Amino acid sequence: MPYCEVGRYADGDKWEDVRLFYRRYGRGATKVLLIIGLAGTHDSWGPQIKGLTGSLEPADDEPPRPDEETGAGAAGAAEAAPSEGDDAGGDGIEVCCFDNRGVGRSSIPTNKSYYSTAIMAKDALALMDHLGWKKAHVFGHSMGAMISCKLAAIAPHRLCSLALLNVTGGGFQCFPKVDGQMLSLAFRFLRAKTPEERALVDLETHYTKEYLEETVGSCTRRMILYQEYVKGISSTGMQSNCGFEGQINACWTHNMTTKELDTIRSAGFLISVIHGRYDIIAQLCHAKRLAERLLPAARMVELHGAHLVSHERPDEVNNALMDLIKATKYAMKPEVWSAQPDNVSETGALISGRPITVTMRTDEGANAAVAVYNFLGKLQLSFLYLIGVIVMGFEHMRNIVKVMKPVRVSAIES
Repeated sequence: MPYCEVGRYADGDKWEDVRLFYRRYGRGATKVLLIIGLAGTHDSWGPQIKGLTGSLEPADDEPPRPDEETGAGAAGAAEAAPSEGDDAGGDGIEVCCFDNRGVGRSSIPTNKSYYSTAIMAKDALALMDHLGWKKAHVFGHSMGAMISCKLAAIAPHRLCSLALLNVTGGGFQCFPKVDGQMLSLAFRFLRAKTPEERALVDLETHYTKEYLEETVGSCTRRMILYQEYVKGISSTGMQSNCGFEGQINACWTHNMTTKELDTIRSAGFLISVIHGRYDIIAQLCHAKRLAERLLPAARMVELHGAHLVSHERPDEVNNALMDLIKATKYAMKPEVWSAQPDNVSETGALISGRPITVTMRTDEGANAAVAVYNFLGKLQLSFLYLIGVIVMGFEHMRNIVKVMKPVRVSAIES
């Protein structure tokens, strides 16, 4: 099995190696690194692997073709000087995706201090070094998009382009909008102990109700996906508590400073911020704000979907990713990339170079309304944080009680 050693961590009195499990697909000079989100494994990128390489067969054990150059130096040269009539896949695309630390077949450090988006970005860099990739197109989803942002800030010279799917800025932005549905989902998620229970929650969290109720053959898409989720979770196992808590810690502590965003914006590569407008986990407003802060390098792409818009609308997402690869290959200027006219395509994708900013009047009434709105927003986030702390504290205390609960031993009659 393909593993990459990325570092070491202390487990009690001994040191353990951190290993990442990864898979490679396709062959070619164009390199793409896919970074998955919270609790997800590498195979969650299935629709994008298929769309970019044309196959879901791993190429880990295949010998390289004689005419294929190693590393991304060839990719950089191909992108800098394309020949007339080439397309983005002319030289082929090689994709690598992996399990983040804390999930799947990768190492699971027990201390949550060994999880942060900066640490996990360095994991991704170590994997690129292991593969011999000098540069790559980096595409991340959710927590993986946060990691991708850190990677772009730490080593901007290693990126050809950056795609951020269903991203937020971390911290309070990780909290969804407070309503009855979300509180119910959060409670059920924390209590889910079996693949069947977890699958039911995941479906409602990741997809729109409209998509789940679509008829496919003689049953609904919900039924098909439920069986797939149960099978997938059963084969890989439920994520361990320490792995989940560690990755949650990485999301909660994630923050992009103004200096880091300036580094990304001025690095010279193009950026796509792709988001499902009905995402109840990562709110669209946060993604728009991030895209705005990354202008002129960033383009905002809204799609009709939820948090797993990469599964719900795979063709549109894949088209957006291929547009990014093509634009990079032909050295499109950031100003041209972000200045594309607003357009609603036949598939329902809204492509906007410059996110819409609402300007309010500056009279006293407007100022008061803005102040109240901002206060209510902060109050909502504080309330949600408090609820999260209470629920997590309850689960922690229940686990302690289970451990400390005395075991009854019945008397044995002689």
